[in-house]
Amino acid sequence: MLDLLKKYCDISSPSGNEEKLREEILKDIKGFATSVSVDNLGNIIAFKKGKQAPSKKVMLDAHMDEIGFMITNIDENGYLKFNNLGGIDSKVIFGKRVKINDNVFGVIGGAPVHLLDAEERKKVQKQDSLYIDIGAKDKADAQSLVKLGDVAVFDTEFIDMGEKISARGLDDKIGCAILVDLIKTELEYDTYFSFSVQEEIGCRGAAVTSFAISPDCAITVEATTAADIFGVPEDKTVCVLGEGVALSLMDNGTLYDKNLVHSVLELARKNDLKAQLKTAVAGGTNASVIHKSKNGVKTINIALPTRYIHSAYCVAHKSDILNMRKLVEITASSLANGEL
Repeated sequence: MLDLLKKYCDISSPSGNEEKLREEILKDIKGFATSVSVDNLGNIIAFKKGKQAPSKKVMLDAHMDEIGFMITNIDENGYLKFNNLGGIDSKVIFGKRVKINDNVFGVIGGAPVHLLDAEERKKVQKQDSLYIDIGAKDKADAQSLVKLGDVAVFDTEFIDMGEKISARGLDDKIGCAILVDLIKTELEYDTYFSFSVQEEIGCRGAAVTSFAISPDCAITVEATTAADIFGVPEDKTVCVLGEGVALSLMDNGTLYDKNLVHSVLELARKNDLKAQLKTAVAGGTNASVIHKSKNGVKTINIALPTRYIHSAYCVAHKSDILNMRKLVEITASSLANGEL
């Protein structure tokens, strides 16, 4: 499955521009899914026939989009102004390489530090003072390569670090890889799969897929912030790499069913799988729209602890990925047969 994850992480799919990843996923699940459709927004809805019919209809969701940048202006000197696609902290973008449409390369620049006064040096340069330098000699030269509305992502690659991996877009290529791997597996129960678009800019795609599927239960398969790093006190780490998946009790979009969360923790324990509770209320997932769909959907978020999320290089532990794959499958079966 790590090979699948690497392939997906190396495909650019910023919000609203998921088509390359979508086409790859469609190729990968062809012949394994019982039925597949693509809706008007570009979401993939797949159905996999299991060994038996479930007592509850279960949907697994992962979003295909990643954070990125949209070009909004080209100045007379050929520099590109941009807007973020998703939540990106200005601290992580200055000086980073980016690629636009996968064929134009540039660097995010701003005022050089030696031209800033003492007070300015203490502050992060605001995004509206930054630009992308693609080496163009002037506006006309830049316009021959890039147009307004074109999109960029960090120009980075998947790296095997031994016990850990580093890549752009683990949020949420990890979810996509796990869902595809499950579709390729013989499942115990009939299951629906949602590969949704535009999560990073407001959880838009999953609002459509959850309405179309109308599940009883759903699992959002995600990546989440881990701050188990130097200088962060224990109570602020959120979750820890190597300690298994992270389960949320609450985030900025969803108050999760407490009994369900603790039942999944117990399910992990019984199956010798590591799992942990997030120790912060932060972020949000497609669960925010899924759980409110139609008559309400019993929803849980199972997430991969990820350092430096929404940056050029995210870091995750291989053991957490394997634990996550197993726990998602077990949880889906337990929801389908009514045990949870």
